[in-house]
Amino acid sequence: MITVNIYSSSIDTPLGRVTLFADGRGLTGIVLPGTERRELSSWYPDAGRNQILDEAARQIMEYLDGRRTVFSLPLSLTGTPFRLRVWEEIGKIPYGRTASYRDIALRLGHRNKARAVGGAANANPLPLIIPCHRVIGADGNLTGFAGGLGMKKKLLRLEGMDPVP
Repeated sequence: MITVNIYSSSIDTPLGRVTLFADGRGLTGIVLPGTERRELSSWYPDAGRNQILDEAARQIMEYLDGRRTVFSLPLSLTGTPFRLRVWEEIGKIPYGRTASYRDIALRLGHRNKARAVGGAANANPLPLIIPCHRVIGADGNLTGFAGGLGMKKKLLRLEGMDPVP
C-alpha cells in the first residue's frame, strides 16, 4: 500500500480564508472562501506544513496584491485525461484575458464539448493557479465559478478587466 502525506494550511487573504493542500510533489488543492470541496473533506486544515504550501501562500498573496501575474509552483493534479487537458488549456489563458468554454473546446479539438469543458472547469482543484475565473460564456457573460460570481468579478477586476454584470 502506498502512503501519501497530505499537508494543508489556511491563509487569510483579501478574499477571505483560503485553504491550501499539497502532497510531497506539489500543490493538490485550493479551497476558496464560501466553497466546499467534497473530495477534500476528509483532509484536515493545518495538518502540517511544507515548503510547497509556504511558497503557494506567498505567490497567492503576491497575486492578490497585484504583484504577480504568473504562478510558478509544482502541481500534483489527478483527474481524467480530459479534465487534465482542460485544466492545462485554462492554465494558458494569460493574465488580464479571458476565453470562452467554446474556445477551450475548440483548442482541444472537441467543437461540441463546451459543456464538458464547463464541467471540468467546475471540478478544477486549483482555482487561482489554474485560472478558471478567466473562463466566460461564449456571449461574454460571466458564468459559474466555485467562489461565486462576486468573487469571479473581483478577480477579473484585479486583473484589469471590467466584467459584464
